[in-house]
Amino acid sequence: MHSRYDPDAVHRFWLALVDITRVFKEFGTSFVGKASPVHLFWGAIDLAYTRFSGRTAPPHPGGAPNCGPHVMWEAYSHEVSSCGYWPGRPGEEGVFYAYAYPEPPGYRDTHVVPDGARWGDELGEFILPYEIVRRSADPDGLLLAFLQSTYEATATTAGWDRDALERPDGGHVHG
Repeated sequence: MHSRYDPDAVHRFWLALVDITRVFKEFGTSFVGKASPVHLFWGAIDLAYTRFSGRTAPPHPGGAPNCGPHVMWEAYSHEVSSCGYWPGRPGEEGVFYAYAYPEPPGYRDTHVVPDGARWGDELGEFILPYEIVRRSADPDGLLLAFLQSTYEATATTAGWDRDALERPDGGHVHG
């Protein structure tokens, strides 16, 4: 139920989404395979970005709240490494997250950075609290390290063809 509107809080949230989008787009420059644009996922108001290996995946089991199984089957028809930001429940700052579908053996046991990032059994994904990024002296670098290390966890444990999917110069587009 709508009870009040705080324009200052909404403006700060929008500014955070703008900055997160910029970092996600920078992260995306190193990948030449199929990838989604950075987008606001309507299901839980996540800001999300997904990379695809190019290989098909087993049918998703479904079960996402407010989302029919046919949507999940299409969304996860191919192997993914996905990341995003979820703003959390009221009063929370939210978390950055990363997951792979299907989850490759050893994925959840992979060490990822930075300090404070961890595997979350409750969600089946790596998480990094927004607060850690917000308080960092280099929030962009910290978030990029999380995104890169969780992608590498997917690509390595799932055996993605990284030579075909990544820019050899680390993503710097020249021209």
